[in-house]
Amino acid sequence: MSKPVVLIAEELSPATVDALGPDFEIRNVDGTDRPALLAALSDAHAILVRSATKVDAEAIASAPELKVIARAGVGLDNVDIKAATTAGVMVVNAPTSNIISAAELTVGHILSLARHIPAAHASLAAGAWKRSSYTGVELYEKTVGIIGLGRIGALITQRLQAFGVSVIAYDPYVTSARAQQLGVELVSLEDLLRRADFTTIHMPKTPETVGMISDEQFALMKPTAFVVNVARGGLIDEDALHRALTSNTIAGAGLDVFVSEPPKDSPLVSLPNVVVTPHLGASTDEAQEKAGVAVAKSVRLALGGELVPDAVNVAGGVIDPYVRPGIPLVEKLGQVFTAMATSPVTSIDVEVHGELAAYDVSVLKLAALKGVFTDVVSDQVSYVNAPLIAEQRGVTVRLITDADSPEYRNLLTIRGAQSDGPAISVSGTLTGPKQVEKLVEINGYDVEVALDKHHIVMAYTDRPGIVAVYGKEFGEAGINIAAMQIARQSAGGEALSVLTVDSPVPDDVLEHVRSTIDAASLREIDITL
Repeated sequence: MSKPVVLIAEELSPATVDALGPDFEIRNVDGTDRPALLAALSDAHAILVRSATKVDAEAIASAPELKVIARAGVGLDNVDIKAATTAGVMVVNAPTSNIISAAELTVGHILSLARHIPAAHASLAAGAWKRSSYTGVELYEKTVGIIGLGRIGALITQRLQAFGVSVIAYDPYVTSARAQQLGVELVSLEDLLRRADFTTIHMPKTPETVGMISDEQFALMKPTAFVVNVARGGLIDEDALHRALTSNTIAGAGLDVFVSEPPKDSPLVSLPNVVVTPHLGASTDEAQEKAGVAVAKSVRLALGGELVPDAVNVAGGVIDPYVRPGIPLVEKLGQVFTAMATSPVTSIDVEVHGELAAYDVSVLKLAALKGVFTDVVSDQVSYVNAPLIAEQRGVTVRLITDADSPEYRNLLTIRGAQSDGPAISVSGTLTGPKQVEKLVEINGYDVEVALDKHHIVMAYTDRPGIVAVYGKEFGEAGINIAAMQIARQSAGGEALSVLTVDSPVPDDVLEHVRSTIDAASLREIDITL
């Protein structure tokens, strides 16, 4: 079989290719050469880009085999996430690859503003010796205001505290306990702007945050204050910033990002009280290597149909460690569910009972759907396209959570209706310190069987000697029974037997056993572990 094609559209570190490994055909293309890019995408399964390559709806439509778009960095302005999701294409990035580099560049801008380092260098390089023109200020005992106390904001806090500064922060989503842990005082945005000697902004770019620092905010700041933006262009209103700088409303600014890049004809670039850099936040060897390696690993997972924690268009967001063990369990339950079905499924409920109900468990619905459809469709099923497959097949899907779980600490159930046949339900749980995956219910029958590669589920009329009969039949066929459990709801009624066997069972053997014991149903379940 031919290897999946991975297209590298921009220069990435050698470690990126090494992280991809030998399982893919690696091709290179200049992502800024539009005709070449569209042609190269025709049979690509994955594309790796940085910021220059535009992976828009046209590009995605040109790539019928595409499974994953990987951005070796944080921003995704050059990727049409909506079009990718509609096409069932996973989008991944490297959200933590550049956080140290961005934090260090922020500190560099603050120091450059405080001590006029770039201007002093330029003056001396031009032959002048103007020491008195570049008298600066110390950071010691100054107040630094951080707008957005996320991962980068926290790293900046740690680094600046060595200078003896006081750090205040505005972030409506950070708890006082977290701020206290960092040694930061949480304040309102207005209070931060009034008090800070240096203000640095680290917010995502959203409709709510664009232009969040404008004339009104600059008016609150000290005339000796400086503002720094290495996050996203547009968070600071550039026209308002120019007015504040030229009217001495504030003392200066450090900018690494701009509304338009490069900032052609921007009056900010030439101001004497502005330090500018050409979007260097992630431009370190270490950050580039970390970003490339991170997305290479994500590509491997995505092309293997696995869950990718850094996928941005997979519902579920950050997955709590307490939720993670349930992902492979519910995916296997989905395979059991499909094996038990006798006609097309019309609706599916994914039920989460117990302590897990207090967490964000939306990823468990995706995992359940992936398991349900893995053996149903010929295409590879992923965490992105599984909901689309359900929608295309007219299957309604619900996620139901309930903190009540009388018998188990946590219970995961997949329940569904069929177009022609009874409802189906399968349940599982994780037991013991090793978190053993167990099947604990099938269609209302209570069982407790460790999930394995091969199972046989039989429903038949309960009667003496029946176990010996099918045990003999399987034994003569060379099928070893590793484990077995029988459940029934009343003596002499219908019994359900779940066998764990060491190998797949040929269809003729299954049919012979079914007819010999007159089973109401007999299903073989092969689980991908």
